[in-house]
Amino acid sequence: MVVIEPVESNSIGEKVENTNEKVLPKTKPPVVKRDESTTTSSLAASSSSSSAARIVEESTSHGNTAVGDASDGFETASEADLNDDEDDLVGEEQRTEEAEKEEAKEGNREEGLVGSKERDNANDQHQEQQVDLNQEQIIEKALAEANDAKLEGNTLFKDGQYEEALSKYDIALQAVSSIPESVELRSVCHANRAACYSKMKKFEDTIKECTKALELNASYIKVLLRRAEAHEMLEHFEEAIADITKVLEVDPSHDQARRQIVRLKPLADEKREKMKEEMIGEHC
Repeated sequence: MVVIEPVESNSIGEKVENTNEKVLPKTKPPVVKRDESTTTSSLAASSSSSSAARIVEESTSHGNTAVGDASDGFETASEADLNDDEDDLVGEEQRTEEAEKEEAKEGNREEGLVGSKERDNANDQHQEQQVDLNQEQIIEKALAEANDAKLEGNTLFKDGQYEEALSKYDIALQAVSSIPESVELRSVCHANRAACYSKMKKFEDTIKECTKALELNASYIKVLLRRAEAHEMLEHFEEAIADITKVLEVDPSHDQARRQIVRLKPLADEKREKMKEEMIGEHC
């Protein structure tokens, strides 16, 4: 055990406090020795960093210049493309305008054609109407002329001028020979001509005209009776009976026909007997 004895004040008057702690002598701060290799490495690294920074700056500078050059080239190219695009647009607009003009012209031509066709159709219809009107007028005029001629023939017939009456009836027939609406008129004219021939005792002609009238009107009773009379005058009793029979088919109550058929049957039977005798005589 160490015993520290009290020490008196030194000559400079410093007072030392009593303590039980051990007093350590004062030391200088430690000197840190730098590792030369580390320092060298750090310097090298710093130098490398500075160089790299300079390289980056230069690179950046060159890069900016390159980018600027590239940007300038790109912008120049874009302007050229834009100019081309503008030219294309202008050309396209011109082509579109030309196409629209052509379409408009084509539309006008089509409208012109349609209008022309419509006008042609209208003209055709008008012409057809005119033709129809003219045809109707022609028919009406022909029917009027034929009727006038027939009336003149009737007047001549009453006066006994049968030849002149025949001529008028013939004029009437020629005027309406191709007109379907004139069937009845033509039938009457043939019947009147038959009456003229009957008055003139031309019974063969009477039969011919009656037949023509009956072709136009098969139930013309007056003509059937006149033809039956003509057949009777020519001793065609069987033919006369056939016409009378037709009259009775149309009008069973026709008195003249009923009386006539009663009279004709014996005449027809007598004629058949004569024909048989003549045939027997020829064979003997």
